Amino acid sequence: MILEGSYPYVRGGVSSWMHSLITSNPQHEYVLWTIAPKEEDAGQFKYELPPNVKEVREVFLDSALKLRSSKNDYYAFSDEEIAELEKLVLSQRPNWDLLFQMYNEKKVGIMSFLMSETFLNILLDICKEKYPHVSFTDFFHTVRSMFLPILYMMSTEPPEADVYHATATGYGGLLGALGAWKYKRPYIVTEHGIYTREREEEILRAKWVVPQFRQQWINMFFMLSHCAYDRADSVTALFQRYSDIQVDLGCDPAKRKVIENGIRIERFSNIPPKKPDGYIDITAVVRFHPIKDIKTMIQAFFALKQRIPNVRLHILGDTDDEEYKEECVELIRELGIEDIFMPGNVDVVKYLEKTDFTVLSSISEGQPLSVLESLEAGRPCVTTDVGCCRDLLEGGQNDTIGAAGIIVPPMHPRALSNAMELLATNEELRKEMAVCGKKRVETYYVHEKMVDGYNKNYEEVLRKWRASALN
Repeated sequence: MILEGSYPYVRGGVSSWMHSLITSNPQHEYVLWTIAPKEEDAGQFKYELPPNVKEVREVFLDSALKLRSSKNDYYAFSDEEIAELEKLVLSQRPNWDLLFQMYNEKKVGIMSFLMSETFLNILLDICKEKYPHVSFTDFFHTVRSMFLPILYMMSTEPPEADVYHATATGYGGLLGALGAWKYKRPYIVTEHGIYTREREEEILRAKWVVPQFRQQWINMFFMLSHCAYDRADSVTALFQRYSDIQVDLGCDPAKRKVIENGIRIERFSNIPPKKPDGYIDITAVVRFHPIKDIKTMIQAFFALKQRIPNVRLHILGDTDDEEYKEECVELIRELGIEDIFMPGNVDVVKYLEKTDFTVLSSISEGQPLSVLESLEAGRPCVTTDVGCCRDLLEGGQNDTIGAAGIIVPPMHPRALSNAMELLATNEELRKEMAVCGKKRVETYYVHEKMVDGYNKNYEEVLRKWRASALN
């Protein structure tokens, strides 16, 4: 399993799915090939790893920043190699076999290209053509910072496996392609969100990216997605719309498959209704990260509190971005809001016992497990219209179960506040939606069905790989 910025370092979302899949498959042995930002994250796991996890192979992005050039880095590039490296820098579609061979098999020094006259000349040509009015120094350091991690990833030694399964198309997707190339094994890509779209949204908002170079960064992540899609034997998504987007982004339609998320319904099915205590309690099971747009949630709750004083908001989950959490805390302080609680990582089942309904204000999602858990617990949801949330709350094609919550546009505090007010003031509506939510989860989103889907996919790619090997 190739994991980028998720399991086992952070809780929730992809991490919850990963832990559930591993613990449900004791017959399989897993190696976790993980990508984390900093070496100081080494071994800092938020999960107790199951016994069928046999190895954790850690790769840290900041390790690449510590590389230094030396005399041994000199390498005489062939014309073919220079042409493919130029395609890499231009974020086109390079010959990955040749690049893998250079940096993984031949062990070409990472700095041999980035400090070479060849690299300098490529950048000079690009800068003259595309950025004639931009500082070349800025352009040089931007491009170098973009491709240093990629060359570093290609130089890492892959663990040997029967199947390589990446949970994203970015750096993790590149590692999956590398492992499959090295050991000639099948390769699966599973996307919970559409990685390239999420990175594009982040880059467009990021303050650290020089505006003139935003497209350069975006193109790089699209290049990595092409690498993952092109080299994968199977590409799965959580629902049909995301599967269609994968095809729009270049995935071969014959490779795609939809495998929905599922939850262990027995954990949440017997949670009793909340006992009346004079308050309406709203819970958000979400990590602190800009993509979750907790600031909009806080603004919406502030407006709600002016109209309904007896409401409380509980924001559960880990802190993925300390700076963003501090900004959220400062916003609460500036607005002078009372009755917002942030207990961190807690027992969600216990917390849902004292919850009337839940809220999710993300600007990007896949098929959030927290919403499925809320619905099975009999708690309706207010969510933004992202990912699969509309299908979860209103049902997909041929689903006549009924509404299990309210959908609002992303980044729209007023709409979110109005929807929260409707559920807060209408107990009968909450009860009706609770019935619909439980029925939808138990019909479509059961854990055993999800696990069976992934195991059948493993068997299928292995069967096709064995047949091709025999041929």
